[in-house]
Amino acid sequence: MATDRRVARVAELIKREVSQLLLTGIKDDRVGEGMVSVTDVDVSGDLQHAKIFVSIYGSDEARARTMEGLKSATGFVRSELGHRIRLRRTPEVIFLEDRSIERGTQVLSLLNRLSQERKDIPDGTSDLEDDTDIPSAED
Repeated sequence: MATDRRVARVAELIKREVSQLLLTGIKDDRVGEGMVSVTDVDVSGDLQHAKIFVSIYGSDEARARTMEGLKSATGFVRSELGHRIRLRRTPEVIFLEDRSIERGTQVLSLLNRLSQERKDIPDGTSDLEDDTDIPSAED
């Protein structure tokens, strides 16, 4: 549908412009504490609301301060988006923390640990090989 493509294009524009603002436009020191990147933007179908998902690298305290800085810069970001993107109405902006990269890293480390533990088990010795209680197909 044409509206779906428009929503996707607007979301991509917002993502690009907010990423640029994070690099050069927002002067709040709290935002510069941790490394911040825009991971996704979800725009409503009527283009009135934009959820901006950000990934923040740093300690829990730095992430909390960065989110406070982003929430206080919401008005500035919306104003800048209004100047940079030509839309009839500039969407309301909400910043949300995206921790999917962190969760993905945890899952990968668990998988690597399991793989390593399996390599450490010597071949030929397993709990399943003691089949005294397991009936065979011949029984």
